[in-house]
Amino acid sequence: MHYFERMKIKDVLQIENPMQDMIILGWVRTKRVSKNIAFLEVNDGSTLQNLQVVLSPDEFSLLDEVTIGVAIKAIGDLVKSQGGGQKWEIQVKELSIEGSCPGDYPIQKKRHSLEYLREIAHLRPRTNNFAVINRFRSKVSFAIHQFFQSKGFYYIHSPLITGNDGEGAGETFTVTTLDSQLLGEKKIDYTEDFFGTHTFLAVTGQLEGEVLASALGDVYTFGPTFRAEKSNTYRHLAEFWMIEPEMAFCNLRENMRVMEEFIKYLCGYALNHCQEEMEFFDKWIDSGRIQILESIVNSSFGVVTYTDAVTILQKSGAEFAYPIVWGMDLKSEHERYLTESYFQKPMLVINYPKEIKPFYARLNEDGKTVAAVDLLVPQVGEIIGGSQREERYEMLEERMQESSLDFEELYWYLDLRRWGSVTHSGFGLGFERMLMYLSGMKNIRDVIAFPRTPGNAKF
Repeated sequence: MHYFERMKIKDVLQIENPMQDMIILGWVRTKRVSKNIAFLEVNDGSTLQNLQVVLSPDEFSLLDEVTIGVAIKAIGDLVKSQGGGQKWEIQVKELSIEGSCPGDYPIQKKRHSLEYLREIAHLRPRTNNFAVINRFRSKVSFAIHQFFQSKGFYYIHSPLITGNDGEGAGETFTVTTLDSQLLGEKKIDYTEDFFGTHTFLAVTGQLEGEVLASALGDVYTFGPTFRAEKSNTYRHLAEFWMIEPEMAFCNLRENMRVMEEFIKYLCGYALNHCQEEMEFFDKWIDSGRIQILESIVNSSFGVVTYTDAVTILQKSGAEFAYPIVWGMDLKSEHERYLTESYFQKPMLVINYPKEIKPFYARLNEDGKTVAAVDLLVPQVGEIIGGSQREERYEMLEERMQESSLDFEELYWYLDLRRWGSVTHSGFGLGFERMLMYLSGMKNIRDVIAFPRTPGNAKF
């Protein structure tokens, strides 16, 4: 079989003139048969649109075996379609079945609920919703690399197995080769383990990013991270992808500028290079999504301090489920009020209380706040978190003591402040949450092919 001669359907649909003896391979989406003619809608995964294949039932006895989900190979002539709804169709000369599909195939209807499809995650990429989101995910992944590469960043690969919890949250997955019977003991001797120490799946690549930034200047990671947080919500995954740039000789303001440029770039890329996907999202997932992204691209992001934001919220007169007081972390309802009701645009909130931000955020002169920043956007709230990193050895040592961190495990992180330390900053963006915002999808489980959540590691 000459698979190399086949044309992808997305390319066929762009052809200007009829062609003879075209080879098409794909899966049957719909089948209509009358006395003298049969129509198959075929899709090969390259585009949302199907290609109509036309044949005579009398000439092809195997047509009875062609059901929804069957993979076929069709050879025929590409001609102008006689019906409405499509430009081209294939008049079939040869037809063969590449992969049969019995009648109990679970995806028969055009529309299935997202809840039902989560139960058959191995098949749901064949539906329009998930074919579109997976193609979209691929395109936006490319856009991320394109943005950073165009600005001279170097793509680095941080380890997935680490001996430190970069966030200090303690919600990590242990990596071990020790006998499972030992894990029930209160104290485990990890010196007998594979790595000779207690190791975890990484919750961030930031700390290693700082190592490379101290040598290469501007770097970024883009890869999977893990949280053993039992949050079974529409916004949480146990395994998700993070984009984490780290920039040497970069202060908080410069960091904020990159954050704004990055978000605007991704929104603009989706609008300009993913038209098919965005039109689908706007029609079927969240009406008005295109307009929302356009507003982000055209907005001038605002800046407000955490202290001023708290004052605004306290004086708003709005009733919040979580009454706001200085020192607490802002909840989604607070962030959305700021972006949707008060400022009515994306906002960068800076200078948070040191107690609610990680130990590595640079301490401000007031001794109470740190040079941290969250980017808040309408409808979601926080979408990016970042900070200027503490570059002063003594200050970092003090913050580590306050956070009860192990100096022996993080000696190398302090070493970066001993030898050639410079002002540096960075931020983190959860890829799946960004995809949710771009697409309008409401559940994070639906923007990743194989979601890992509490109680679920199927497929």
